[in-house]
Amino acid sequence: MTPSLRLLGKRRFLPLFATQFLGAFNDNLFKTAMVILVTYHVYSDPTKEATFNAVAGAVFILPFFLFSALAGQLADAIDKARIIRFVKTAEIAIMVAGAGGILLQNIPMMLAALFAMGVHSSFFGPIKYAILPQHLAKEEVLGGTGLVEAGTYGAILMGTIAGGLIPPAAAAAGVLAVALVGRLTGGQVPPAPPEPDAPIARMDWHIIRASIALVSGTMHIPRLFLAIVAISFFWAQGAVLAAQFPPLVKNVLRADEQVATLFLAIFSVGVAVGSILINRLLAGRVLAIYAPAASIAMGLFIVHLYWNVLHWTPAEGELMDLRTFVVIPRAEWVMFDLFGVAVAGGMFVVPLYAFLTTTVPKSETARTVAANNIVNSGAMVLAALLLTLLVQLGVSVAETLLMVAVASLGAAWIAWKLHLACD
Repeated sequence: MTPSLRLLGKRRFLPLFATQFLGAFNDNLFKTAMVILVTYHVYSDPTKEATFNAVAGAVFILPFFLFSALAGQLADAIDKARIIRFVKTAEIAIMVAGAGGILLQNIPMMLAALFAMGVHSSFFGPIKYAILPQHLAKEEVLGGTGLVEAGTYGAILMGTIAGGLIPPAAAAAGVLAVALVGRLTGGQVPPAPPEPDAPIARMDWHIIRASIALVSGTMHIPRLFLAIVAISFFWAQGAVLAAQFPPLVKNVLRADEQVATLFLAIFSVGVAVGSILINRLLAGRVLAIYAPAASIAMGLFIVHLYWNVLHWTPAEGELMDLRTFVVIPRAEWVMFDLFGVAVAGGMFVVPLYAFLTTTVPKSETARTVAANNIVNSGAMVLAALLLTLLVQLGVSVAETLLMVAVASLGAAWIAWKLHLACD
C-alpha cells in the first residue's frame, strides 16, 4: 500500500474523505438526473437544451462567487468540524426540495435546489482543503490532496452514471439517502479548531465588501495570484465542457442519454487518473513543473476532439444507444480524446491546489481557498454566460470546443510563470 493510500485508514483523514466523496456523489447524482431529465424528456429544442445546461452550470457556481468570503472567514475562525456538521444537516433539507423537483418535473424547483446545493458546497469547499494541512503532516498534504481530488472525481463518475441511468423516482430517493449518510460521516470528522494565530471571529456579512477584501488580500501575493488564475482557467474550461456534453451527444453525435452519461463518466475517470499520476510523478513534492505541458496537452486533445466531431456523420432516425455508438470507428477517437483531456486536466490542477494549502500559514488556509473559489466561480460563471451568448448567436456546440482549446494556452502560460517563480 502506498503512503497516500494509508491515509484512508486514519481517522484524521477517512471521515473527511468519505464526507467529500458523498457530497460530490450527491451533487452529481442530482445535477445529472436533472440535466438528463430536462434535455431528453422536457425540452425538444437544441437551443433551449444547450441554454439550460449553461444556465444550470451558472446557477450551481454562482453561490461560490457570492458566499465564499463568508465561508473562508468562518472556516478560519470556527472549528471546521462543527461547520461540516451544520452544512451536512442543511444538505438533507435541500435534497427534500430537490427530490420534489425531480418527481414533479418542476424546473424552477430543481434550479432552486441546485442553487442551494451550490451554497452548501461553497461553505464546505474551503474546509476540505484547509483541514488537510491541519490534520496531515506537510509531506502528506500532496498525497491527501490527490486522494481528495481522485475521490471527488470517482464520486462524480458514480453520481453521473447513477443520475444518467436510474429512473427519476430512484434518483429522488437516492439524493435523500446519500444526504443522510453524509451527515453521519461528517459527524466523525475530528475537531479542527482555529489555529493559535487565527484572527478573532469578526464576521463581515457584507458579501461584496467581504469578497473584495478577501480576494485583494490574497491576489496581491504573486505566487498565489498565478496559482489561482491558473486554477480558474481549468475550471472555466471544465464548466464549458461539462455543460456541452449532453447537447453535443444528443444533437451532434445523435446518441441517447446513455452515451451522454458515458461522456461525463469518461471525463471523471480521466481527472481521477491524472490526479493519481501527478502525485506519483512528483513523489510528494508540491511543484508546478508539469502543469504547463499538461495544459498544452489538454488543448491538443480538445482540438482533436473538435476535428472528430466536425467530421462526424450523424445517424438517421432514432438516437443511437450505447451499444451502437461504441462500435463506430470514430467514436473510439472521441472517447480517447475525452479521456486525454481529463487526464491532462487532473495533472494540471492537483499540484496547484496543494500549492495553495502549503504556502500560506495554516491560520489563513481556508481564506486562501475561499479567495480561490471566488475567482474560480467568477471565471466559471463568465464562461457559462459567454457560452450562452455564443449559443444564442448561432455558434455550434462543436465550435465552442475551440474556445476551450485556446484557453489552454493561457493556462499553460500562467502555469509556466508560476513554475519559474516558485519551483
